[in-house]
Amino acid sequence: MKLKDILNGQLNTAEWEAKGYQLPQYDIKAVREKTAKAPTWVHFGGGNIFRAFPAAILNDALNTGKYDRGVIVAETFDFEVIDKAYAPYDNLSLCVNLCSDGSIEKKVIASVTEALKADPQFADWQRLVDIFRNPSLQMISFTITEKGYTFNEADLQTSPFPSQGGETSGPRFAMGKVCALLYERYQAGQLPLTVQSMDNCSHNGDKVKAGVFAYAERWVKDGLVPAAFLDYLKDEQKVTFPWSMIDKITPRPHEKVKELLAADGFEDNDYIETEKHTFTAPFVNAEEVQYLVIEDHYTNGRPPLDLGGALYTTRETVDKVETMKVTTCLNPLHTAMSIYGCMLDYTLISAEMKDDDLRAFIQKIGYIEAMPVVVDPGVLNPYEFIGAVINRRLPNPFMPDAPQRIACDTSQKLPIRFGETLKKYIARGLDKSNLVLIPLTLAGYARYLKGLKDDLTPFEPSPDPMLSELQAIVAPLEIGKADQDWSPLHQLYSRKDIFGLDLYEAGLGEQIEGMVKELYAGKGAVRATLHKYVTAR
Repeated sequence: MKLKDILNGQLNTAEWEAKGYQLPQYDIKAVREKTAKAPTWVHFGGGNIFRAFPAAILNDALNTGKYDRGVIVAETFDFEVIDKAYAPYDNLSLCVNLCSDGSIEKKVIASVTEALKADPQFADWQRLVDIFRNPSLQMISFTITEKGYTFNEADLQTSPFPSQGGETSGPRFAMGKVCALLYERYQAGQLPLTVQSMDNCSHNGDKVKAGVFAYAERWVKDGLVPAAFLDYLKDEQKVTFPWSMIDKITPRPHEKVKELLAADGFEDNDYIETEKHTFTAPFVNAEEVQYLVIEDHYTNGRPPLDLGGALYTTRETVDKVETMKVTTCLNPLHTAMSIYGCMLDYTLISAEMKDDDLRAFIQKIGYIEAMPVVVDPGVLNPYEFIGAVINRRLPNPFMPDAPQRIACDTSQKLPIRFGETLKKYIARGLDKSNLVLIPLTLAGYARYLKGLKDDLTPFEPSPDPMLSELQAIVAPLEIGKADQDWSPLHQLYSRKDIFGLDLYEAGLGEQIEGMVKELYAGKGAVRATLHKYVTAR
């Protein structure tokens, strides 16, 4: 069983379906021909999340028979992905959704019609220029990670014209390449287009817009393009930069999945690691739960991704969904688990969910303490969202996520994941005596910074830009010593940059200090303190 069999006439449909593989229910070649002539969607970033989610929901839309165009993927960073993960397999891939009950869903994705290297050094660049000049193009989108929207001064100084004045490379960074292609669309008649981020970062459309505008403004200033190009980008009747919220865990190809596929007789299961250390394969594995909420602000029509489960709504609603996820229903629970999971010597989130204390800990944070400040976005029910997190996502045995990974950059996450909830309690005049386990999470951070597990053996705290500074604050504190100077705690918990507010001014500092003292009582104190407060709550 090979992916190439699907298009070369060697497909044994009965064998694939008998082994649980869902095959495309549309004419793949017809979709490719129509897309080549009248493309509607180009996606930048050919990684695992793209194939497991945006490409997969377009595949579902195509299966309905109500749509007939695919997506063209363009890679701006790691061109080996095109050579090794797309070209050898006719741009087909296998999406394996890993279900919390231990089963797997296997779906062949054929919605990608072309895979191009987005750089002027390759012949593919002219194809991209032609696509951007085509009036049929409706949307370009991105899963390039938040880092992909960055740029530097040297790149801003490059020409948008790769061959002008001996310049052969053009912009190196993704936003510069996109801006150069947008200029092609401007020259073709100021054609309308929507520039849609699908990256997992807040207000992601603004990040794309800032990157594109940085290049456009510089090129106008340097006299490389007319000021009217910038006017075109600013005209919301022509170009828009909507927000979206995306949520689906897509780890590296997993050994267990490879073994399951091999047992089926599926042969395209080799691991691929590029020179730039991109880890991929002809298959992608991902969790079963997924959300894509998109601001419906398009200028030239859009692919009907709602046929595959995407939700189109207003910018305000996208922001509410993002806030619900980041400050209440998912990310805070992750951080609470990571802090205590590291101290209790766990290495898998799914294993933590079998711990009665930890499971109750995050359930009560979400349902009891955080829920009172949630604004229901309307399109997703907060209670159902948390229910999916606790009952399906975090316990998923296939998900190899670790508290050590989630604990990275904790100092940067605490102001958003907990500080915003505390601010809302204060702003709305809510009863702060209702807060027990959120303070316990913050108290646990002072214990985590010591780098000692509950059995007092050392562990290495996860990378964090503030780690050394914060560890220095708690360095004078000793575990197992009751009579000591606890003043370093005031220095820590008054830090607005770490917690989003001065916790003493918020009326929570003394409560948190008391919990820290219990956590520092000695060997086994982390478990004892956690159990005490979770049980009492």
